[in-house]
Amino acid sequence: MRMKRYLTGMLLLAAMLAVLAGCGSGNDSPAASESASSAVSAAGSPSASAAAPATASNEASTQAAQDDAKHTQYPLTLTDGTGQSFTFEKAPERIVSTSPAETEILFALGLGDKIVGVSDFDNYPAETKEKTKVGSITKPNEETLVGLTPDFVVTGISMPTEVVQKLRGLKLNLFQTNPKTVDDIMNDILTFGKITDRQAEAGQIVDSMKADIQKVKDAVAGVKPEDKQKVYVEFAPGWTVGKGEFMDELIQIAGGINVAGDTEGWNQISEEKIVQADPDVILFTLGVTDDQSGKTLEEIIRGRSGWDKIKAIQNDRVIGVDQDVLSRPGPRITEGLLAVAKAIYPDLVKE
Repeated sequence: MRMKRYLTGMLLLAAMLAVLAGCGSGNDSPAASESASSAVSAAGSPSASAAAPATASNEASTQAAQDDAKHTQYPLTLTDGTGQSFTFEKAPERIVSTSPAETEILFALGLGDKIVGVSDFDNYPAETKEKTKVGSITKPNEETLVGLTPDFVVTGISMPTEVVQKLRGLKLNLFQTNPKTVDDIMNDILTFGKITDRQAEAGQIVDSMKADIQKVKDAVAGVKPEDKQKVYVEFAPGWTVGKGEFMDELIQIAGGINVAGDTEGWNQISEEKIVQADPDVILFTLGVTDDQSGKTLEEIIRGRSGWDKIKAIQNDRVIGVDQDVLSRPGPRITEGLLAVAKAIYPDLVKE
């Protein structure tokens, strides 16, 4: 770029000199001579001759600054979802994730070679099968965890406070997320990108997620308030979600009305209340089976007393959604959003 601008400046100067030569040989017009002389004077001045290289230099400096902005400057200090402050002297080299959602974020950032342990429930991506298993999501195996000598341990919303505090007492650098909204999920991705010096990758993931969200919003923008579909979601036998959680927000973004939206958080259902609410659509998580009865979640929903009167069941709009993309607050949550939106408005939302 700098050489191109330099050559352009030289060609401009040569053209001006040609004009001056023509004026001297056959044009006695004072105005013409003065104009040409002024042009040469301006072109030959130190400020003009340096302008092109200076501009190129400024552009190069701006690009360098932008590239630097994509790299984390250490030491880095920030807080997690519990308010705990952390200072990172460098990017972590040995990472353990005790939560599938956080594991998905780390792999999406390209950190597979840095991950030395994952929870027993991690199944995505396929590379998780090759990692050391550290136990359950809520209470990992302390001996295994410590034995992996991680410099960064991440966990999610499912780990109880007392377990978090105990693991921190073992001198583990345990960072816990607590996403309540889709924006929180995207911010967590950006935060992990900053901690691990993968900010460019994090930005690309979030941009893709935002595109999914906008696609859904555009698709359902024309739905009139009186035509909005009432939705009931059951992610585990007898459990649904109310306001204040990302799964409720997915229904709202998708243009639906959560019939449990008058409750808060994750809560057990009132079967009679759902019958009274008479949802147009019932969503459930695929792959969930009741341990006691052995029935699938769909079988349980369809078999409840009095639920055959619900509009969704009568119209066969009981729809299963992949449990991982619906319930994990990670980079695939907008895949869950697209699935929810398509289930509610199949004629409007095309994947």
